[in-house]
Amino acid sequence: MRSFLISDNKDTIVGLRLAGIDGVLAVKSEDIIEELDKAIENKDIGIIILTEDTFNKVKDKVLEIKLRKKVPLIITIPNRYGMRDKDFITKYIRDSIGIKI
Repeated sequence: MRSFLISDNKDTIVGLRLAGIDGVLAVKSEDIIEELDKAIENKDIGIIILTEDTFNKVKDKVLEIKLRKKVPLIITIPNRYGMRDKDFITKYIRDSIGIKI
């Protein structure tokens, strides 16, 4: 199984392509959803990578997919400027296990 990137900026696509990960550029929500649906149907793709901004544009769709399917794994990575939330890790832990640290 391979990984696949859906991003709204070319820099991330180029960077991950250098690491051997293919991807597509999709800026509009409709385009992102279309590419996401194609990637889900492709049985060779085991991990779908979304940049943070891309994820935020189609968050409801991604969460729906995560609830319905175990494969592929859908993950979010920072865009070229990094994560927007400074306390991302703390918030992630709090949301995941329900305790404040």
